[in-house]
Amino acid sequence: MRKIAVFIIVLVISTVSHARDHVGDYQIAGALQEAVLGDDISFYFGGQKHPKIIKGHGAFPTNKKTNAFNKSDLQACNWVFSSAMKSLRDRARREGGNAVVNIRSNYKSNTTSSEVSFKCGAGKFVAGVALIGTVVTVKK
Repeated sequence: MRKIAVFIIVLVISTVSHARDHVGDYQIAGALQEAVLGDDISFYFGGQKHPKIIKGHGAFPTNKKTNAFNKSDLQACNWVFSSAMKSLRDRARREGGNAVVNIRSNYKSNTTSSEVSFKCGAGKFVAGVALIGTVVTVKK
């Protein structure tokens, strides 16, 4: 009985010590194809050109996590990116804006800006995306 208990403890410790945490870049365009965001709010990543800003409503962060168990990193990261984008969309609606500009990754408080990719941390059980964007009203 004691040997079984020791074996289980060793197994648990070795599993935990081999847990992975990979931070990678994923394509915005591919992830947006899977997101259902509607068309009332426009999104502009990094330094993308956008219509003239009429009113600023502030910068707002998101930090979303999802279950990554039994999913590829791409599947988990696209799913959690969609959730983060929905948070930005909902914030824009609440603030009375019609666009979110200067959207950038803010994973573990390390802000990076890109027009084509976002950062996602994927582990064995959890994937996460943190974004920050500025809600504005733009001239349509």
